[in-house]
This record gives sequence, structure tokens and C-alpha cells, in this order.
Amino acid sequence: MQFDEVAYNLYNEMGLGQTGLKYEIFSKALTGYYNMKHEGRLSDKPVLTMVDFTRSSKQKRLWVVDIEKKEMLHHTYVAHGRNSGEEFAENFSNDDKSYMSSIGFYVTQATYQGKHGLSLKLEGLDEGFNTNALDRCVVIHGAEYASPAFIKQSGRLGRSLGCPALPMEEHEDIIKTVMGSTAMYIHANKDTYTSHYLDHTTAMAELINDNPNNTKLPPSTDVSI
Repeated sequence: MQFDEVAYNLYNEMGLGQTGLKYEIFSKALTGYYNMKHEGRLSDKPVLTMVDFTRSSKQKRLWVVDIEKKEMLHHTYVAHGRNSGEEFAENFSNDDKSYMSSIGFYVTQATYQGKHGLSLKLEGLDEGFNTNALDRCVVIHGAEYASPAFIKQSGRLGRSLGCPALPMEEHEDIIKTVMGSTAMYIHANKDTYTSHYLDHTTAMAELINDNPNNTKLPPSTDVSI
């Protein structure tokens, strides 16, 4: 069994295609999840957050799933940085004061109370793409401009200073779900993006080693890594 087969089966079981999440993005995010787990960066919380910045900001483009229970926990809107684009996020940066979003893999850190209420720090793991996230204060927080009402008024979602901002009525629940060393992947059409977390061999080895509940491989399976 190839890693792609495991990922595709999980993708279908959770019905993620019907929500608009592309399989390509889920596969990359899941690969990163198991690579990060292999490095010991994640807690035992089997939670994976995905953001698809190829979608319009008028569409729900953030997903949170439980890998073990095979459930989608959250699906909602998320804002991009104001210098990343208008309706679509097209430009990305790891630089301070760029006011752009940063793509790649993150691990969630501690929460704090800020000017936007409950907020969640993010540690970027991809050198050159998002490793300045903590210094830039790129965090998950709630925002009034990340709402259907703002879309109706402005024709697009509002924009942040680079943070993945969420609707005010949902951000606390989502933060409580994903806080505490869980994986997050922000995807975009960026040909130059590379990550050592996209290693299928390591992901498959960790999957076999981890063997989480309800994601067990048949004992007779001939696994190819």
C-alpha cells in the first residue's frame, strides 16, 4: 500500500472533496503531519488544520480534521494578509512588516489574550517561507472582517497584517481545538515552495509506527514505502 492510497481513502471517508478541499492539498498536509510527528514536534492530539489560499476569500477555505476519528471538526472562512492580494492571496512573504501571509507547515503554540481576544501563536517550520512567524506575531485570532457580512458589504473578505484571521463567532472554538502542538498547513500556488516535510517515505514509516485508532492498516497488507 502506497501512502497516496492511505491518504486518498482517508480523504474519501471524511467526505472532504464535497467541501471543496482538493485531494492534492490534503495529501500534502497529511504527509507533513506524519513527518512532523516523526520529528516529535506534535502532541498526541490527532488534529490537522489546512488552509487553501488558491480559493477566493469569499469561500470557506480553512479545514480542521481529526485524523483518528476521521471527522471534519471545522470548516470556515480565513483572511489573508493585506499585501498578499485583494480577493485572492497571490503574494507571500516571510519578511517582517511585509503584511503578507506565509505559506507552509506550522505547529501551534500557546494561547494568549490580545487585542483580538483569545489568540494562538504559530511556529513556522519551513525555512525561507514562514520561519519568522513568531517574530512577526503571525497568529490565529478572530476578526470582524473575516465574516460573511463583510463579504456581502465589500465583495471579498477583509484582510489582516499577515495573520490567518477567523470569524469572531468561531475563532475561540477553533483555537481551543487546534492549540497545543498540532499541525497546520497553508497552501498556495507557489512553484518555488519546497519542504522536507513532504517526504512520503518518512510519512508512511511513521503511519505504520503510529498506527492510530481507526487508521489501522490490514495486518496482511504489503506496504510499500
